[in-house]
Amino acid sequence: MATAGYRGRFAPTPSGPLHFGSLVAALGSWLDARAQSGEWSLRIEDVDTPRVVPGAADTILRALEAFGLTWDGPVMWQSRRGESYRAALDRLQRAGLLYGCACSRKDLAARARRGVDGPVYPGTCRARGLRAGLAWRLRVPQRRVLFQDRLLGRVGCDVARECGDFVLRRADGIHTYQLAVVVDDAAQGITHVVRGADLLVSTPRQIVLQQALDVPTPAYLHLPVVLDASGDKLSKQTGAPPLDPLRPLPALRAAARFLGLGDPAGDDVGDLLAQALARWNPERLPPLRGARLGSG
Repeated sequence: MATAGYRGRFAPTPSGPLHFGSLVAALGSWLDARAQSGEWSLRIEDVDTPRVVPGAADTILRALEAFGLTWDGPVMWQSRRGESYRAALDRLQRAGLLYGCACSRKDLAARARRGVDGPVYPGTCRARGLRAGLAWRLRVPQRRVLFQDRLLGRVGCDVARECGDFVLRRADGIHTYQLAVVVDDAAQGITHVVRGADLLVSTPRQIVLQQALDVPTPAYLHLPVVLDASGDKLSKQTGAPPLDPLRPLPALRAAARFLGLGDPAGDDVGDLLAQALARWNPERLPPLRGARLGSG
């Protein structure tokens, strides 16, 4: 069934070429959008400039084209969006929701307890009135965030207790992923987010920020994550090999199998994607392993 106004997106970080785990996320997102006659946007998440590998973004774009995963409209580049992020911070500051933080990672390691995604900030700088040259943190509300994941069902997280006040701009002036993704999803009119379950722990924080900025909350579907032989997430950091854009069919078939779509045939990329599209159904996805948030 088509969803009126559906707009999805794929947002890779150009820290290296696409690997099989990236392809699974891209394919799942693309299929969900196309199955609902929706648009599929592409965003290059290069806001964290120290992580960017020169030439990686162009390699990613060429790989997506080789695998038939074409996008709608122009590519959005986070590195060109600084003014929008500063405007969002100004809005939050006027609302009294930001404060400066001088705590180092060493400070956090010594004082903070472990939460769902690293140390839980203990609020050390909340009332200190610090300003210039520091990180900026968001004052999160003391309440439980609930949302409906299209695979997991009802998911809940007490952001204050499990994450704490989180950073939106680092001390070095770089805007964080949490801020950039919320501002950019709103700017692109994203209605549905389909991404790996490794980002499930970010979703409650992003919902808190969406509410603080008074922007819509998309529908979420967190896909199972591809694991390596050691049971860790397949990633560039763990040495995942890059995709071969000259031989797209074997990797596409493997990605379709991983997403519960059987083994679609076809002698070219277009035929294979058409068969995968006809079979796409989130209910066929394999169960998630290692999800860490609670139920509603």
